[in-house]
Amino acid sequence: MARTREFDIDQAVDRATDLFWRRGYAETSLQDLLQELSIGSGSFYAAFGSKEQLYLRSLDRYASLQAADLERVIEETAEIRPAVRQVLTAMIEADLADPTRGCLVVNTSTQCGDQQAASDRVTAAMRQVETFLAGGLERAQARGEIAADKDPRELARFFTTFIQGIRVIGRARMGREFAQDALSVAMRALD
Repeated sequence: MARTREFDIDQAVDRATDLFWRRGYAETSLQDLLQELSIGSGSFYAAFGSKEQLYLRSLDRYASLQAADLERVIEETAEIRPAVRQVLTAMIEADLADPTRGCLVVNTSTQCGDQQAASDRVTAAMRQVETFLAGGLERAQARGEIAADKDPRELARFFTTFIQGIRVIGRARMGREFAQDALSVAMRALD
């Protein structure tokens, strides 16, 4: 008779995500995961299959939560400029508060770029950001907030790229003034 699982999978994924985010994929050993999750190797393999599969699941969870936050801000803010500024400012502030963490998607792209499954997840996460931004920008353009000659998809791609860059700058500890200057220039793309 199979034993009942004695831990919450979602909580375990959240804890693993935090560990991967802090230490990186390569620097997180199976033993680190077992200790963090307070489970044995048999339970680990039964629940997650492998360290890589748990990492991919963690990356999916992180990207999903980040995308949901982005979508919520874009949907709930009446105008696009304050929404974009709010999202970017939140990222800058998070990086200033803890520059060692950065963004798990960016970290993955630099640490696991040669792993196809991880690379595919990074691409999907960035495409999702692009899609949410493009939708918000298209609606803003229809309301007259953005000039008709602007291409919302191009703007979305620019801001998706800017987001990745600002996360790298945060990790490099370039500081508030540097990030704020970059943000000011980026916001002018909406003019």
